[in-house]
Amino acid sequence: MDKITLIIPVFNEQESLKPFYTELNRVTEEMNEQEFEILFVDDGSTDISLEMIKEMASSDRRIRYISFSRNFGKEAAMYAGFVHSTGDYVAVMDADLQDPPSLLPEMYKGIVEEGYDSVATRRVTRKGEPKVRSFFARRFYKLINRISDAKMVDGARDYRLMSRKMVDAILAMSEVNRFSKGIYGWIGFNTKWLAYENVNRVAGKSKWSFRKLVKYSIEGIVDFSTLPLKISSFMGIALCILGALAIIFLVIRKLVFGDPVQGWASLTCIVLFVGGVQLFCIGIMGQYLARTYLETKKRPVYLVRESNIEEKE
Repeated sequence: MDKITLIIPVFNEQESLKPFYTELNRVTEEMNEQEFEILFVDDGSTDISLEMIKEMASSDRRIRYISFSRNFGKEAAMYAGFVHSTGDYVAVMDADLQDPPSLLPEMYKGIVEEGYDSVATRRVTRKGEPKVRSFFARRFYKLINRISDAKMVDGARDYRLMSRKMVDAILAMSEVNRFSKGIYGWIGFNTKWLAYENVNRVAGKSKWSFRKLVKYSIEGIVDFSTLPLKISSFMGIALCILGALAIIFLVIRKLVFGDPVQGWASLTCIVLFVGGVQLFCIGIMGQYLARTYLETKKRPVYLVRESNIEEKE
């Protein structure tokens, strides 16, 4: 009997947990030929999510949980799930039912019967999502696929079922600054994509604000591309050439026409422009240096406050 570990990151999902658990039970009962391990990772919730998970665990021996000492983010929660998973196959899914559990049988079939290493999901529509957010999301996927070796599919969700071989490859990439969509693309493996219509949250509000998504996008670009560093180098070279040409022009103008350089306004604009470009390039280098600095500190990706894993083992 194959064992499937379901990793469910949770952050303040008290309104979603009961309907999610009900739907998950319905699907796992249909897949009664497989053994399930349900691993909730509480990412420092401040509501009663952890208490609800404990209550479910008291009556369901399949449920294991890990509770972080604070909010470390979804990437850390997924990584913790991978570390503690014991299944032959491992799936990551959200607790808000935007990742339909009903797709699990088809995902399992794709790996076992069709020979894929991973079956991942992607949204074919962004219905219910703000238009501005959808616009920038599409632009991000086009940009990252042009500048990075880690290919990412537009509309891809974190919801996917993977073989143990693929999970081990993910765990081999133990960096602190994690961007899972890039990691999935970088490690390769044969992936089948399941397209489905966008599903709204069953309850509550998304924890991903526009600001957080922009920050997450920048992290993805910095983690999987060095093109911004090259751009800053090209900008420096271009400004040097432009400055040299300007000096030659001014010297010739003075010698031929005897016209001195006049005006401070233009000079101020040039200084501000060049200074802005310099600060922009320094900022790009700072992003890379900051990540190098964090990696060299070798801090843990997450810290566990409590868990029932040991007692169930």
